[in-house]
This record gives sequence, C-alpha cells and structure tokens, in this order.
Amino acid sequence: MPYPFSTSIEAEIPIIFGEWWNLPVEGIEDEMYKYGIGPNSSDAYTINGLPGSLYPCSAKDTFIQTVESGRTYMLRIINAALNDQLFFAIANHTLTLVEIDASYTKPFDTEAIMITPGQTSTVLFTANQDNHDTTGLFVMAARPYLTTVFPFDNSTTVGFLKYKGTMAENMALPKPSDIVLPHHLPRMEDHAYATKYVSQLKSIGTKQYPCNVPSKVDKRVIITISLNLQDCPANQTCKGYNGKRFAASMNNQSFVRPPTSILEWHYHNYSSVKYSSDFPQNPPTVFDYTGVDPLTHNLNPNFGTKLFALEYGTRLEIVLQDTSFLNLENHPIHIHGHNFFIVGTGFGNYDVEKDTARYNLVDPPERNTVGVPMGGWAAIRINADNPGVWFMHCHLEEHTSWGLASGFIVKSGTKPTQRLLPPPEDLPEC
Repeated sequence: MPYPFSTSIEAEIPIIFGEWWNLPVEGIEDEMYKYGIGPNSSDAYTINGLPGSLYPCSAKDTFIQTVESGRTYMLRIINAALNDQLFFAIANHTLTLVEIDASYTKPFDTEAIMITPGQTSTVLFTANQDNHDTTGLFVMAARPYLTTVFPFDNSTTVGFLKYKGTMAENMALPKPSDIVLPHHLPRMEDHAYATKYVSQLKSIGTKQYPCNVPSKVDKRVIITISLNLQDCPANQTCKGYNGKRFAASMNNQSFVRPPTSILEWHYHNYSSVKYSSDFPQNPPTVFDYTGVDPLTHNLNPNFGTKLFALEYGTRLEIVLQDTSFLNLENHPIHIHGHNFFIVGTGFGNYDVEKDTARYNLVDPPERNTVGVPMGGWAAIRINADNPGVWFMHCHLEEHTSWGLASGFIVKSGTKPTQRLLPPPEDLPEC
C-alpha cells in the first residue's frame, strides 16, 4: 500500500537506539536473579550501535548522517534499549511523524518524539537549515524519559547531521564540552511533554486506510500492573529492599517462564499442572491502585504460569492499570501476535462508567506496544483473530524478568484459515 503522503523522500535511514554495558550482560543478569535486585544501569545509550562523543573515548564511535539541502529524509526509528524509554530530537529540525509500529498515523509535526522499548516510529524531516547555520552540522540526541525510582542511566547519546557542501564536511566533530544539545529535547522528567505527544497519535481512519477498531466488545479484562517485594527464600541473600527480592505482577500473578513450550502444550492438549488458563480477569483485590503508600504497603504476589483463553474472533478489551506499589511508573506493555487500538488513557484509577464514555472509537492509534501512563491506565481493544498462545509483557526487561507478564490463548476457529497450524515435522522435542 502506498504511503498516504505525497512527499518525495530522498532516503530511508534506520535509527536504532540501544544500551551498552561495559560488563558482560549475562553476568549482570545472573547477579539480578541471584540476589533479587535490579540490573546495573547501562554505561551508555547508542545510536545504530555507536555511543557518541559525549562518552569517554567515543569520538570515533559517533553516528554521522550526511544530508543534502532541500531533500526530505525518512527516519525509521526503533527503541531496542532494554530498560529505558527515550526522548529524541534533532537540533533546529522539525520532525513529522507518519507511522508507529508499522501502522500509518495522521501526520503531525513535533519537536521531539518519545519512544518506549519495543516501539517503532517513522518520521520525516527536511534538510532546510544549512542557511541558518554556516557550519552545516547539527546534533541529534536521545536521553531517557524518567518515570522510575530505580537506578537508571541518566546519560545522553548524540549523533550528527552533516550537510553536504558545507564546512561540516571537512570539520572535526566538536569537543564534548562544546556540544550543545537540541534546545527542544525534553527534560528527563517532562511528563507533560510525553503525555501531550502520545495524545496526538491517531489512526488515519479513511476508506483507503481504515481504522478497524471494535466498536463493541465481547470481553473486558482489567489488569493491574505492580512492582512487588518477595520474601527472601531460606539460605539465600536478598538485596532488593529490606532484605527482600524484587518481583512484579499482573493482577498479583507473577509470571514464571516455563521450561517447555506453552504453544505445544496447547496444540497437543496436554494435561499438565505446570500451566493453567485461569488467570484472574479482574484484580483479585480492589483498592486505591495509584494511592497506596509505595513502601509501607505490598501485596505478596502469587507465582505461576497462568493465562486466559479466548474464542476465535473475540472482540477483547484489556484495561491496564498502573499501581503505586514500590513506585508509579510508565510501563510499555507489548502483546505478541496482534495489533491493538488504544481507545483511552488517563491518570488515576480506571472508572468503567466514566472513562468508557470518553473512549476514542473513531481514529484511535493502532500499535503493538502501549505506554501505560505513570499513575494511570490505558484501554486497548483487540480483534482476537490469530489462533495460538500469545505472550503479554512489560518491555522494560527488568520488569519482565521479575514476572510482569502473562499471556492469552486464542482458540482455533471453524474454518481452515482460522485454525492453528501444526508444528513442522522436524521440530525438535522439548
């Protein structure tokens, strides 16, 4: 399907954000599991694998993109960082957002974007600033969007645009002390900017680019998202908080990743006590989700591998509710196997009667990863038409490792094209 805009694009440029640790990542993960702690903060953020010249000894490891004046470029941006949501901006340039998670959006201009781990965004920009800066060199930068009290990497990664035919072609990069970040790059705690940015995301919603959001639902599941503490097992040393281990949960269920395939278990209809389809579809305890004292209250989560099952074609609504156990946080929740529509978001506790009246059922954004607002909620709607077993988890890797995950089963339909395919004949046994 052609792009829903007529701009002539000179080139498509991948921009992949990542994180770098000076120590082996496997060892950091082992320490995390051993002591029930969070991982060490990364030592750098990267753009296309390069940390940029603000970090020690990294002047030669800086992403540089040459552009021509008057041309329009497409940036295909991916946040592949493990634990941090990021702001991104280019000095003196306006970005036009046109696509999120491989779904077109109503284009809008923005000074910066906010992108969570697992999300993708496509933006356009026109190289039209060389007349405003005779050097022809412009800084691009990414820094974290901070919504956590846990240790995090508070550094900034930079790259540069170089205009062809200007002084920049023969210039050395500026010293770190001389680098000026884009003035419109949001502050790390700029919640207002992040909220405003996300509110502008809309599906195109035309006949050529329809928005197939379910107008009615067959099932609504309400899921609380919590960071928890777990009592330290005997004969172990725990360093999470007050001698306990960090944990995380959905509806107070902390997901235990099984050693074998749940999809095989489902396909072969195995009888097993390892898995179950009785995940609680409402919070087991009703309370002031965003108002509890983060340190004096804690619900010890239950541990296991619980999912819930859906008939093929179910029009499903999932309401994801942040809680203030340990701390309020923006959680990027990703669902495998399906796109969904973000029909509503808000702050505080979700109110089914009041908040459903404010849903956007006309042109809500279509995504596969939603940032649940810090101290708030997000409502998503899914057409469950992809049979199989689908993982649902926080895209902050430390939270998933602590158990902030679940999953659901979409049963096969009646038609051949609606049925789960058999495993390949050469599939290794578990």
